[in-house]
Amino acid sequence: MSQRFKGKVVIVTGASAGIGQSAAIEFAKEGARIAVVARRAAEGEATVRQIHRVGGDAMFIKTDVSKASEVEAMVATTVAAWGRLDCAFNNAGISGDALVPTAQHTEANWDAVMAINLKGVFLCMKYQIPEMQKHGRGAIVNNASTFGLIGSTAGHAPYAASKHGVIGLTKSAAIEYAEQGIRVNALCPGWTHSEMVDGAIEAHPEIGTRITTVDVPMGRIADPIEIARVAVWLCSDDASYVTGQAFAPDGGWTA
Repeated sequence: MSQRFKGKVVIVTGASAGIGQSAAIEFAKEGARIAVVARRAAEGEATVRQIHRVGGDAMFIKTDVSKASEVEAMVATTVAAWGRLDCAFNNAGISGDALVPTAQHTEANWDAVMAINLKGVFLCMKYQIPEMQKHGRGAIVNNASTFGLIGSTAGHAPYAASKHGVIGLTKSAAIEYAEQGIRVNALCPGWTHSEMVDGAIEAHPEIGTRITTVDVPMGRIADPIEIARVAVWLCSDDASYVTGQAFAPDGGWTA
């Protein structure tokens, strides 16, 4: 495998499972040192062990991305350990309540989803960007969703609203920092195997049927590694002229 990230330091939030875990391992395989960031310590440490097994360098930093003090400390800990920050995949997110009409969502659910999915991305960039500015370049990928591009068909309007917000935030930051050598893009995955998606399909098999027969022309749900590799590419120098974009690896859904 190539070593596109040799000597580089990468933060991956939500790295305890799914897309985030797959991305952290892929970055490490390509030579990056990885700050594995998540709220769940046992699962985060398990990701670190997987990275060590493939010969990579990583450490776990327990962080709630909705809390500014914890995000600031997470970035500071990363830089203190490795001296710099080159890339970030701001992937942490929650679905919140699903299969609920908009007017029936609770304020508490709205606030929880916005705090992690949108405020969390803002806070990560708030503390990541100044570190990247110190050496005049960097790459950030913010994980949005196909539901950041279209309305929710899964009854989770707060989630869709938060992910639309991530795209707007991403585009704005991309414009602001383009001349400073910092690229910012959004990833908009379609249906992908994860704790969140697999649990929903197990509870509601009709969702899985609709995904594979109606929503997705490819007729299947993505593996996390298929999404993770797009995030890795967007952070790499192979994507050096790409910024402010919302990429949708979605099996053709939004087509």
